[in-house]
Amino acid sequence: MKKLMAFCAALCCALWTARAEVVIYPVPQGIYYAWHCDDYTVKVRQKGSRDWLDLYEYKVNVDMDDPAVATMVQFDFSGEVEVWVSKNNGRVGEVDIRPHSKGIEYRREGNNVYFTLDRPQKLSIEFDGDRLHNLHLFANALEENVPQKGDPGVLYFEAGLHEPTDTATQSFPIPSHTTVYLAPGAVLKGRLTVDRAEDVTIRGRGFLLTPPQGIAVTYSKNVTVEGITVINPRHYTLSGGQSENIRIRNLKSFSYQGWSDGLDFMSCSDIEIDDVFLRNSDDCLAFYTHRWDFYGDARNVRVQRSILWADIAHPINIGTHGNTQTEGEVLEDFLFSDIDILEHDEDDPDYQGCMAINVGDHNLARRITFENIRVENIQEGQLFHLRVMYNEKYNTGPGRGVEQIVFRKIRYTGDKDANPSVLCGYGPDRLVQGVRFENVEVRGERLDSMDYFRTNEYVRDVTIE
Repeated sequence: MKKLMAFCAALCCALWTARAEVVIYPVPQGIYYAWHCDDYTVKVRQKGSRDWLDLYEYKVNVDMDDPAVATMVQFDFSGEVEVWVSKNNGRVGEVDIRPHSKGIEYRREGNNVYFTLDRPQKLSIEFDGDRLHNLHLFANALEENVPQKGDPGVLYFEAGLHEPTDTATQSFPIPSHTTVYLAPGAVLKGRLTVDRAEDVTIRGRGFLLTPPQGIAVTYSKNVTVEGITVINPRHYTLSGGQSENIRIRNLKSFSYQGWSDGLDFMSCSDIEIDDVFLRNSDDCLAFYTHRWDFYGDARNVRVQRSILWADIAHPINIGTHGNTQTEGEVLEDFLFSDIDILEHDEDDPDYQGCMAINVGDHNLARRITFENIRVENIQEGQLFHLRVMYNEKYNTGPGRGVEQIVFRKIRYTGDKDANPSVLCGYGPDRLVQGVRFENVEVRGERLDSMDYFRTNEYVRDVTIE
């Protein structure tokens, strides 16, 4: 009996250990002092443990219009953990943990905030309404099936600072049938390039730090990106050109310069984006057809369980660029579901819209659904922007149309009214038509009329339910 009791106790202990593990990441000495932010001290521990683990607080640059240094921390865990955040300067008044949909409850003692997590989360912790110098906390699930150094087909970046040998392009080229693994503590100072390749996986807990671009996927198929973080690339976090079967999961991104979009796709199809956090000073998500040397339609896109923060431009933008040398290309069968939009701030009306479909260059956008979208704040901008347009800065002709669009269960809860949303066609044969709004709520009031929109005579068949 004693042996049985001892075995059961050991088993329970093993199960508890497996259920409540915390993994923190090493930091390369080459960046340790230069990239540390002193605004916060952040610690984590297994629930019930007495031992706090101190996290490294990274600087991340945010917001091109009002440049600021915010903070980011990360760790992996299973089970339940307690988090301790201490604001190091000034007296704390109010605390806000967003997205509000996550329902994170906290306890505050002076400048210290404590809360418990029982599942992976991506959070913004804000003190006294300061969203420029906030703390971003990414609590990841434990990695599974981790590749090992020396495994066949694995390009392994161990903890430490890595710079590309190709200094001209500042790129790490990735061949077909390769798994690229960025171990915790791996920091790459260059772009990952997937060109004319297939069956490529990029994964891990490492970072890309101030690269010219994060990841470029061109003329490729079957590409997966999972778990990594891209900090302040000069341009895109990830761009796709004339590629298919792209899967992006648990990607985190910050950018603060002009044309530093999050995830942009030109003539790409069969895209799955799940559980990403994008804070960018240009479009967080953008989908086009032809641009530069990329040609073809854009079809079958699924975006879900994600958090978008557009310091500049659109959280979601569809359709600007296309091909006027043909009858036109198509963007169709898109679904955006279970998304939190934390911020939208854009002063130019042509580039406003949390959910924007702006078709130019003979593009036709159709069968696009937005559902369960929660918009927390619009500093300046619009909730919806559907337009057939001809933007002379970017287009060589107008779009063809926007049709069969659904907005379902949309909530805007911001502190102030957004600018009027837009529904505008371009001509009698270039319409916005077949648009349905179901259960849309703006600042606590149900959307029930067209008074909320700025429209023109080229709009047909709009339903509000």
